[in-house]
Amino acid sequence: MAVLQRKRVVFALLAAVLSVFVSGVGLLAADLYLHKRYERSAGLNVWGYRGPTVGRKQAGEQRVVYLGGSTAFGYGVTWDDAIPAQLEKTLNEKAGAGSRRVSVVNLAYNNQGAYSFKFTLDDYFYLNYDVVCLYEGYNDLAGDDQPNLSVFRHDSPVFALTGYLPIFPLVFSEKAASLRHGGEAGALDRNGDRVKTVFGPSLADRAMAGALETTVSASRLLEAQFGRRPDGGARPANDAPSDGCEHPWSHYCRSVFEAVDRTLARGRRVVVITQPYLTGRVGERHRAQQQAMSSALARRYPDNPRVEYVNLGTVVDLDNSPLAFDGMHLTAPGNRVIAERLVEPLTSILSRQR
Repeated sequence: MAVLQRKRVVFALLAAVLSVFVSGVGLLAADLYLHKRYERSAGLNVWGYRGPTVGRKQAGEQRVVYLGGSTAFGYGVTWDDAIPAQLEKTLNEKAGAGSRRVSVVNLAYNNQGAYSFKFTLDDYFYLNYDVVCLYEGYNDLAGDDQPNLSVFRHDSPVFALTGYLPIFPLVFSEKAASLRHGGEAGALDRNGDRVKTVFGPSLADRAMAGALETTVSASRLLEAQFGRRPDGGARPANDAPSDGCEHPWSHYCRSVFEAVDRTLARGRRVVVITQPYLTGRVGERHRAQQQAMSSALARRYPDNPRVEYVNLGTVVDLDNSPLAFDGMHLTAPGNRVIAERLVEPLTSILSRQR
């Protein structure tokens, strides 16, 4: 009887392990398919960044990483029309044949603020980048009262353990949210309020949303079997000095400075970039934020040749529809304008890297 009982326990354990294995293989296959399907339009590659994987750094290659939120990511355009891809193309075209090749890797993602910079730099240090571009202010406009602590890649224990970023939960959860609630957050109007297109979901939409949410929950439970995130899901305190960058921008400034300090400590160079100024009431707040940050940046790193500041605030009129389609996110031509204006400072700082 005891032998029979042990056999039943062993069988149950084997069945459970096999079930997890089969489910895992199935989800991995589905995840790889989704990566492939959405990689060009609005997705990420298997290593969690936008565009083709860059592989091992080649002899003579110079590598730039571009960090930020949705405007750096290229919300609304394909990966090759986002700022980083256009910057790479323009840098290499203007350098001419025989020059060292420059690759620009898009490490941005929607809703990410400056707080995420230091984590992203650590996560992708293996890319062996030479120059870091920090391009974000919009997602930190709530200020110190509502600091943006999003580090979306760290929500995945699989990414934390392996560097592979499952896209399955991301795609399905966003689709479910769209079906259940309608539309998605987009531009800011002149009063600083989010513009959101809303529709009433049908019964079929609600049923589909429920099914997708169930699938996402199942995939996250399975993902959790790989173990907890090394940081336990915690968000460490931001304790870098703000160098006189006062409320409501002290958290934002500290986040930028932590990323700059990390870059300098590793012997790399950094370019801090002000995005095109928003318009209306929120535009006044954006200008105040960037003035506070740039002034503090100059105090903290006076005459440091490895730190550049580039103000692109007036380069693109965000009310110009051919260049910006929602008052914030740029069209492909708008992204090209930004890329072209970054060629000179990037060329200069890359030449000093040699």
